[in-house]
Amino acid sequence: MEKVITKEKKISSRFIYFFGSFGGILFGYDIGVMTGALPFLQTDWGLQNNATIVGWITSAVMLGAIFGGAIAGQLSDKLGRKKMILLSAIVFMIGSILSAISPNDGQYYLIAVRVFLGLAVGASSALVPAYMSEMAPAKLRGRLTGINQTMIVSGMLLSYVMDFVLKDLPENLAWRLMLGLAAVPALILFFGVSRLPESPRFLVKSQRIDDARRVLGYIRDNDDEIDTELAQIQETAAEEKNVSKATSWGTVFSGKYRYLAIAGIGVAAFQQFQGANAIFYYIPLIVEKATGKAASSALMWPIIQGILLVVGSLVFLAIADKFKRKTLLILGGTVMGLSFILPTVINMLMPNASPMMIVAFLSLYVAAYSFTWAPLTWVIIGEVFPLAIRGRASGAASSANWIGSFAVGLLFPIMTANMPQDAVFAIFGVICLLGVWFIKACVPETKGRSLEEIEEQGANRK
Repeated sequence: MEKVITKEKKISSRFIYFFGSFGGILFGYDIGVMTGALPFLQTDWGLQNNATIVGWITSAVMLGAIFGGAIAGQLSDKLGRKKMILLSAIVFMIGSILSAISPNDGQYYLIAVRVFLGLAVGASSALVPAYMSEMAPAKLRGRLTGINQTMIVSGMLLSYVMDFVLKDLPENLAWRLMLGLAAVPALILFFGVSRLPESPRFLVKSQRIDDARRVLGYIRDNDDEIDTELAQIQETAAEEKNVSKATSWGTVFSGKYRYLAIAGIGVAAFQQFQGANAIFYYIPLIVEKATGKAASSALMWPIIQGILLVVGSLVFLAIADKFKRKTLLILGGTVMGLSFILPTVINMLMPNASPMMIVAFLSLYVAAYSFTWAPLTWVIIGEVFPLAIRGRASGAASSANWIGSFAVGLLFPIMTANMPQDAVFAIFGVICLLGVWFIKACVPETKGRSLEEIEEQGANRK
């Protein structure tokens, strides 16, 4: 027995936190890769004037992710977080390869494959924050859960760089390689996660108390801390067993949990309906519309956006546990809303203003988003849901996030084909300001509180 424990002790906390959040790479790579692949795919398949098909190809991943998040969240309560992350890595590898070998003019094949790929992306977006929040100590949870966002934006930047490197290849080869190379980080994720321990809260819920204690030993400083946290987890788990409908969807929105469920799912939905992915998926086409230059020559802009996102995520890691969650979300949402609305106001007052002005304001939006709503959404999702509903509620939040992403990805090219770009972004700006109101009215402050303390706060607000 002692030999087994000694061997398991070689799993360092840094390794656990790194690969626990590495699923964000898959999420980010697939968000970003279509940005560069789309101009080449449009030319190769003659889709320049077919905004509907372009929207469906782009947003198909999000459609699959809606279901992937909900299914993975539910299954993770039965099978564990680790097994479901491993399964999502396998699905992602298969989907990436199938995308790369799409038949010529196979628009509907590619849409179907990207829906399948989206199951893995949605699963990753639901499971990684839940896993990281259950592994991280309360005092570092914002920072460690925020690593997920750093992984997401690093995956996006990686995809933007790969798009730029591959842009001089023949069109039909360039976009296929861009999509197919997503299998590489999925393979790395699979082998990394295969060495990770299961979440201690899931282990307690599964009556594996000794295993839970051993896992806490990897990631907590001393025996007293381990004993205190294990006792808290056991107490909460015992209470949840007395909830007669603990396995039903109705429980998620029952009186005891409603406040926290609405808070987490609402934040997840607002993050996407605020329009961030319109920029990340379509920035070359946005620049093309503003300047008249071909989108395939504007692939440096995604890299600029990616750098802003990575820098912002690192800023968040530095400040995550120094400022209140709500303060950062309110600040970010306000700047984001004004960044979308001001170009419309300026164009009304100065009709001859430079068309690149909107791109400058979009960069300001990305900078504000990068260290507020982008990482904090996943921190809130990881923190706010009680143990009894965490798997299902995390899945529901992920699905709400992907519904917003799907709607934005599908409708943005259609909207910009029928109305001015600045008017479209002004609509997103109003949604950003509504998100600020939601944070003020409906979301609890979770900084520095244990998951059990947050659950108690929610119960008092039922």
